[in-house]
Amino acid sequence: MVMRRGFTLIELLVVIAIIAILAGLLFPVFARAKAMAKQTACISNLKQIGDAITMYMSDYDDIFPHAVDASDKWAPQQWDQFPAFEAQIPYMPLMPVALHPYTKSDEVFHCPADTGTHVLDDHFPQVFETAPSMYAIYGSSYFFRTEIAFRYFSDTAFKLPAQVNVMFDGAGHWHVPYRAMEPTDDFDTYLDLRHEYRYNCLYGDMHAKSVTADQLQEAWNLQL
Repeated sequence: MVMRRGFTLIELLVVIAIIAILAGLLFPVFARAKAMAKQTACISNLKQIGDAITMYMSDYDDIFPHAVDASDKWAPQQWDQFPAFEAQIPYMPLMPVALHPYTKSDEVFHCPADTGTHVLDDHFPQVFETAPSMYAIYGSSYFFRTEIAFRYFSDTAFKLPAQVNVMFDGAGHWHVPYRAMEPTDDFDTYLDLRHEYRYNCLYGDMHAKSVTADQLQEAWNLQL
């Protein structure tokens, strides 16, 4: 009769420890891969939106859509210093509505990493609650540099089209392992978080890429 020897408790504990170590090493890799896939999909969305804008412009004398984003529509006070622009907002459609005839699906406006916002990143600490996601509430994960629409710009009007931000993620925490800003954060915390954020951005020449908050701010600082 052959005696079969089972695993000892020590051997089982060693195997469990090895599995735990491997899991600890692999889970962050999987998480990063998943995050990169979402970022890639988000950039692809922006490129498709860029294509839709180009088709729109071909039908409207090379002029960008006279449209607004959700923050303009539901937080118009950010334009209080520009009353002529602010007065136009009630009569302007949302960007997804303006581009609907030129997009294959409304999902093109949905960043898969969109987990909503609590404040407007570039107008801290202005509250802008969008749970469970910006897309779910407003139909788009992206903001628009609406000054382009207010001024009835064409792409040929840009001095440096490859450096002008046209559309971009509604929040910078979607693509980094840092939390969203809260209205109760102090200014130093805001600066620390903002420094770590990244945004996918569509530029005036219709290329899209991931940029840091500082790079997005540089685009904002570019005069039209």
